[in-house]
Amino acid sequence: MSKKSKRPLRLLIAKPGLDGHDRGAKIIARALRDAGYEVIYTGLHQTPEMIVSAAIQEDVDAILLSVHSGAHNYLFPEIIKLLRERGGEDIRVIGGGIVPKSDIAALKAQGVLEVFTPGASMEEIIQFIEKNVAPRD
Repeated sequence: MSKKSKRPLRLLIAKPGLDGHDRGAKIIARALRDAGYEVIYTGLHQTPEMIVSAAIQEDVDAILLSVHSGAHNYLFPEIIKLLRERGGEDIRVIGGGIVPKSDIAALKAQGVLEVFTPGASMEEIIQFIEKNVAPRD
């Protein structure tokens, strides 16, 4: 639960694109739930449109994206663009997965709050969310 609010943060975890590996996303979802957050997991093979629609319908505070397919340079910015177009520009976007370090600065410049790569600890992810994601009004 965020110390900034009495209500738990609502987080949506999504696997955009054709990537079929979701074990890590499920582990993170469970760890976040155990840390007191409300977690919605959308499952595999989600389009950016599906993710943004779910995020808005579920009134989430942040979307956590997991990509192992190499399509992060398209998928992450596309989701941010759709959020802006649909009135969800205050929903934070956090990326994770197999993302080369050389791509991270450009993703952040396009609006991704942070990118976690393999080796990031659950504690590190939870602390980052606690410090950088606030409940939306």
